[in-house]
This record gives sequence, structure tokens and C-alpha cells, in this order.
Amino acid sequence: MTALWPFTLRGTGAVLLAAASFLIAQRAGIPELLYFGTLLVALLGASAVVLLLTRAAGAVTRVVSPDVPEVGGPATVVVRAGIRSALPTAPGRWRDILPAGLSGHAEGVSPAAAASLTGTGGAIEVRYDVVGASRGIHALGPFEVTTTDPFGLLRRRIALGRTTSVTVAPTVRELTALPPASGEAGGTRQTTTLQLGQGADNLVARPYAPGDSMRRIHWRASAHRDMLMVRQEEQESSPAATVVLDRAVSRWSPMATHAAGSDPAFETAVTACVSAMARLVHEGYTVDVIDSDGSLLADPVAGGDDVEARATAAGFAALRARPDDESRRIVPASASALMGPVVVITGGLQADDRASLGAVAQRSALPVLLVVADDVELGRLRAGGWRAGHVVPGGDIAAAWDDAIEGGYARVDR
Repeated sequence: MTALWPFTLRGTGAVLLAAASFLIAQRAGIPELLYFGTLLVALLGASAVVLLLTRAAGAVTRVVSPDVPEVGGPATVVVRAGIRSALPTAPGRWRDILPAGLSGHAEGVSPAAAASLTGTGGAIEVRYDVVGASRGIHALGPFEVTTTDPFGLLRRRIALGRTTSVTVAPTVRELTALPPASGEAGGTRQTTTLQLGQGADNLVARPYAPGDSMRRIHWRASAHRDMLMVRQEEQESSPAATVVLDRAVSRWSPMATHAAGSDPAFETAVTACVSAMARLVHEGYTVDVIDSDGSLLADPVAGGDDVEARATAAGFAALRARPDDESRRIVPASASALMGPVVVITGGLQADDRASLGAVAQRSALPVLLVVADDVELGRLRAGGWRAGHVVPGGDIAAAWDDAIEGGYARVDR
């Protein structure tokens, strides 16, 4: 009703009063009421002319901080828009149209606009908070301003500027550290040499992160930096690890091929993928993220580069499922030769799918399998050598990771 009816509450009263004046003047023969009604109509007409002279001035700029929010993560949006009016306008309302991928309260009171016959106009600057609701690239806007005339009789809604693309990245969950056993720490690049026993210069300190052992705290560096620091040995090269995200649509809903955020199971798998990658990078592995057909989904991330791991996760914002290939493999053939940690994330498994997983688990130092499905039998997978975990769509990825890492195949008599 507000969008179709241009009059404010005061303006609606003026319209009804003018109509009543004309009606009573005609019935009762009171010319003064006719003059009064005519004056109200003229006032309404003048208000409409003033509103027509109010228009946008310049482009709308938006600054989103952080520029790539995560699903469930907060962000602040600062909007600056120009308004030009021939006469001063009263305070109005502003609203920024939020897409389905963002949630928040993006509306409020806009300040009064001063007369700007010089053409420079005034500017409106507003700030509001949003939360990432679903992964993807979303169009934020347009920015709408509802202005009223100086008498407050009529309102006009103006759409300013264009939309702004906002990328919402998958959430990177904090996962527990990998097992400390030395046999599970190596990768394909076994030429890694720890520079030990050659002086303190070969030890570097980095900020403490969840999962680091308290035994590795570097007290001198912590006192110097006024924050917890841990010891990390310099390495000539990083061991390698691989994360496989099975994007074959047969393991997901067909909606996963249409748009990001459409299939809850696939969204959980993407979150598990970027979380596992971030964990392995933090552990010092150089990580390749590949599809089940063997294609790279992102450039390799160097070990220890947590910032690059977050940036790589942002590149998965628009990732979708794909049609099946002929082989229907869950793990590409090239991964069978890998000796370092291999983390595989897949969906609902069939009997023939389980049979194709055995060779990889026998060679990898740390074979981890996360199955995103409503129900799955993990006994046979663990018996085949996998540290297997199960997570329902939208479920707790960290708990499934713990179940796989800490239990895995250890529960099965081998």
C-alpha cells in the first residue's frame, strides 16, 4: 500500500479534507470552503513539483569490510549516495536491498537534504551490519531513498546507483591437529630436512594457533612480542598433502549444479574441504585441492601460509557440482601413488564406489575420508584402511573430523 500510495499520513488527511471541502461547499453553498479546498489542491500540486525536482546525484559507492565475508560471519557495509534537490527536503527513509545470501537490517532514517541549486548536492552516508547467509556471489542493492516534500504531504522513492557484487566464502572451521606420530607426518616430498642442532637461528617463532602443543611455546619470543609464540623449525621444503572434493552430481542433489548454496549436503562438503585444506596448510603441508576427476580446483597452497589458505577458500564461493565422468571415480588415479596425507570428501556412496577406494588408503600415510550423507556404514571403509568419518548435511564437521582422526580404522580389528 505504501509503494502504490504516494501520500503520507498528513498528505492523505489533506486529500480527504480537500474532497470534503468541495463536497460541503457544493451542498451547503459555502464559497469559503471551495477556496480552502482549492488551496489544499494547489499545495499538494506544489509538493509534487518539489519532489520531481529531487533526484540522484552521482554514483552510489559501497565498502564491505571484510570484503569477502564467510557464511555465518559478520560484515559491515558503508554506503555513500548523493542527493540533489531544488528545495530542502525533510528527513526520510533509506533502504538497501539485501540478497538472499546476506541477512541483516539494512534500513533507517535518512537525514534532511539541503537545497542544492548549484548542482553539487548533498551526500548520504549510512552504515549497517550483515551476516553471510549462504555461499555465492550476491548482488547487493539497489540503494533506495524515500524523500518527502518540505510540507510532509507526499513521498517519493528513488533507487540510486547500481548493485554491488558481494562474495560470501565458505566457512573455514577450526579442526583439531593431525596425529603426532612421525609415520603419519611425511608426504611425497621426503627430501624435507629439518635444520636441527645447528643453532637457534634455524628455529623461527610464529603466533600460537588452536591445536598447537603447549610444549612448543617459545617463551622468549612470547615475552618480546607480548603474545604467545611457538617454535617452528625452518624447512627446506614442505611435505605434500592432497584434498579431494568429489563434485560428481550423482553423489549430490541435482540442485548442486544450479547455484551455490542450493544443496545443503554439497555446502557441507565444500566447508569440509576448505577446513581440511586450512588445517593441513597450518600443519606445514603444501596442499593440492583437486576434483575426483583429477583436475585442480585451486593453485597449490604453500605450507604455513594461513593467509593464502583463507584466500583460496574465498575462491570456492561459486563452486558447483558437475556432471559425472565415465570413470565415476571418487579418488583420481593419480592419487593412488601419493604417500602423504589424503583427505577425501564425498557424498552418498554406492557399493561399487566403496570398492574403488581401497588402493589409496594402503599407500597414504594418513588417509582420511569424510562422507556427507544422511546415513552411511563406516565399518567396511575403516576395515579398508580409511580413517573414516560421517557428517549429516549441515552437521558438525569438526566432530566428524575428530571421529575420523582419533578413531578411524583403529576401532576395527585388522
